[in-house]
Amino acid sequence: MRTSTAVDLVARAGGVMRRAHLLAHGATVADIRRAVRADAFERLREGVLALPGADPMVKEAAVHGGSVACASALHRLGVWLWDDEARLHVWLGTSGRRHPHPGCRCVTHHDAGTSAFGVVSIVQALVQVASCLGDEVFFAAFESAWRKGMIDRAQRAEVRAGLRAGQRRLVDLARPDADSGLESILRLRLSRLGIRLECQVRIPGVGIVDFLLDGRIILETDGRANHDGLVMRHKDLRRDALAAARGFETLRFDYALVLHEWHLVEAAILARRARAHGGPHA
Repeated sequence: MRTSTAVDLVARAGGVMRRAHLLAHGATVADIRRAVRADAFERLREGVLALPGADPMVKEAAVHGGSVACASALHRLGVWLWDDEARLHVWLGTSGRRHPHPGCRCVTHHDAGTSAFGVVSIVQALVQVASCLGDEVFFAAFESAWRKGMIDRAQRAEVRAGLRAGQRRLVDLARPDADSGLESILRLRLSRLGIRLECQVRIPGVGIVDFLLDGRIILETDGRANHDGLVMRHKDLRRDALAAARGFETLRFDYALVLHEWHLVEAAILARRARAHGGPHA
């Protein structure tokens, strides 16, 4: 087999292939040795070959023994993730064997199936995130994927079917219009308190607000990268003043508050709500 033909076979497989599979496609041992000497392939580990230009994440997962999975697969797609850890998640299938390697900090997944090399589907990655990283990380990722048009109705149903029974309500609660994972998490946490929000509400003279609570309280979430600088700060203050002039009250929370000081966010919302309803702080 010509080296160019072998390279094309591996490229169509995603850049990584088992030596045995290449042999099964008609290559000989001599063909493979010649391709390695010509730097057309690199040996990742015993019996596993890769194109030098293959995705580094895919190659590392293959060294470990499987496919890019869970949060790592979603991160490659640009899905919003709260738990944005640097460790690589790798799916090995039901009985795949882990291959320790230098600097290995991989998170291994053994959910059902037979793993190959490459990247798991977005459906499988979302189900893995729900099991591995919990409800809130999953919920924000699911809404992000939906918002970006990455999952259709059939795929959403497939994700729901793959979740534990107690997590399926998260798919039922999800919406396709959350502007950020921060909004998703805030809405999920308030739903646990029995608080329902109107989402993405247009208020004449103000614009579209993230949430409206009890018809009068505006909740806004400012992402970690979106509200830096004096110009944006002035714009937010002006928007809040316009809302106040129309009888609305605004509570504005940033990334750090929602994710790391939720007790303050919850206390502020409950106190403002109590005041609006004539509570002890009215």
